[in-house]
Amino acid sequence: MLGQLDGMSAVNAARLESASQALEAGRLDEAAQLLQAAHHDTPEHPEILRLQSGLLSQRGHHAEAVRLMRLALSRRGEDPLYYNTLGTVLGAAGDYDDAIQIFRHSCAMQPRFALAWYNLGVMLTRAVRNDEAMVALREALRLKPDNTDASALLADLLRTQGQIVDAENIYQRLIRNRPWSGVAWWGLADLKHRRFDSREVSAMQTALERHEASVDDRIAIGLALAKAFDDTGRFEDSLRTLHQAHALARQRRPWNAAAMSGALARIRQAFASAPTPAASALGREVIFVVSLPRSGSTLVEQILASHSQVEGAGELPDLPLVIAEESRRRNQPFPHWVATTQPAAWERLGRRYLERTAHWRHARPIFIDKLPNNWMYIDAIRAMLPGARVIGCRRDPLEACFSCYRQYMQNSDYANRFEDLAAFWGDYDSSLHEALNRWPTGVHEHVYEDLVAEPEHVVRRLLDFCNLEYEPECLAFHTSTRTVRSPSATQVRQPLRRDTARLEHYGAMLDPLRHALAAIARRENI
Repeated sequence: MLGQLDGMSAVNAARLESASQALEAGRLDEAAQLLQAAHHDTPEHPEILRLQSGLLSQRGHHAEAVRLMRLALSRRGEDPLYYNTLGTVLGAAGDYDDAIQIFRHSCAMQPRFALAWYNLGVMLTRAVRNDEAMVALREALRLKPDNTDASALLADLLRTQGQIVDAENIYQRLIRNRPWSGVAWWGLADLKHRRFDSREVSAMQTALERHEASVDDRIAIGLALAKAFDDTGRFEDSLRTLHQAHALARQRRPWNAAAMSGALARIRQAFASAPTPAASALGREVIFVVSLPRSGSTLVEQILASHSQVEGAGELPDLPLVIAEESRRRNQPFPHWVATTQPAAWERLGRRYLERTAHWRHARPIFIDKLPNNWMYIDAIRAMLPGARVIGCRRDPLEACFSCYRQYMQNSDYANRFEDLAAFWGDYDSSLHEALNRWPTGVHEHVYEDLVAEPEHVVRRLLDFCNLEYEPECLAFHTSTRTVRSPSATQVRQPLRRDTARLEHYGAMLDPLRHALAAIARRENI
């Protein structure tokens, strides 16, 4: 590596080293103070710009983070570390394609750069290019065998392939070597088939106090410990532990529910005045499954992907990436360009999406795109791909929101507070209602509780909506050996269960969430 601190005083070099450590540990305010002091003494130094870019990215200011990192790279263009950071901020901004290209360049510049290989594996995983991701992760581990995050992500990928024992062995090994590894503890918790014993509960409680544990470690361990308490009937302890973990997460990145609702209102307004899409069968090979997380969307995918004509692709990033590409091309953020976009342009975007996802139609003619938050883009889907089907999944709102609260979901900051969870559910609820009214033949509402009550009837309705003949394999979805690219991979390999509700165990302790949901319901009915 080149000397990143060349031309800098010893005082500022020490500040930047401390700022880098603070960023890695998630202490963003501390990092900001150190970087501000360093910038005052040595303005425009490329290393200060690089770390400022990382800080902005962690705080969600993605466009400015990318701009600043490109500026830093223009001043130190031969450093693979700088390409690695650019790839990281591009990935955080959702630009997976460019991030993958940048990480590959960093790896080519320095083939023994283990961190770049790991980050390449992360980005390939986000792009649902899992086979390539496993190659990159194995290379990262060959170069740096003690990379906990690479091992944990490899275990996660093995779990999606049904290799549960191999995944569990990796998590256990990580914990033996690094007892405060949050990703490993959560990985064990999320396997579903196992319960933590008293020794493991004690180990997690000790790990939470370790000074080596980062904020992310503490969040993940807290959620795993909460599951352990839930499994043994210690529901008050479980909820208290959840509150503590989410409080840590909120300190890092608070959620602005009002801004989210406003953004969605602007999308609806833009499409209300947009030209009517052309009637077309374009997109008939796509089934979009959208939902609030923890609402049964992976189960719907598993049912449909058990059909001989359907491939379950998982949570594909391609739809938002195509929209982001168009925003960059027009130099306007979405949805500012929507109202003036003509049907021919929407068709171009639809064909671009089909081009990006062609891989998923090699084996079967129809594929499922199950990215939950695509509900925000239902109008765009109808404009781009009029022949596509959209399935909106519902679950009892209290069960769904509490399940989100119990799950370790990175980059889902709305799940860290009951009021924010309720507001996010309300945004989904109103958006789906509007889509069902506007597109009655293109959007289908699927209710999880109905599936539990009448499995065959609901499965047949799903298949009818997708213009698919009934096949009994769809009802025996749990016997499928397909790869499941979702946190619910373990659950959907089991028969349909009727005992997934958690509310009765917590009773009045969940009244704050009940009240928040009731307030949202009153607001929507006004």
